[in-house]
Amino acid sequence: MSEVTLKIDGMHCGACVRRVTQTLEKLDGVKVEDVTVGAARVEASDPASATPAILAALQKAGYPAHAEN
Repeated sequence: MSEVTLKIDGMHCGACVRRVTQTLEKLDGVKVEDVTVGAARVEASDPASATPAILAALQKAGYPAHAEN
């Protein structure tokens, strides 16, 4: 598993953190390490294929994001 660091827009509070955490926990091959307002760290078994799925899921949940690494 490799770490993926995400910068997430649109997060402002604890409810946003919970929603992003729940969204990420639903993805196969992704383990949530840490979610804070504006950022997240996850472990992915295959970062190259998981990152687009992660970004799409966050976009669908209303939180545009991009990978920092």
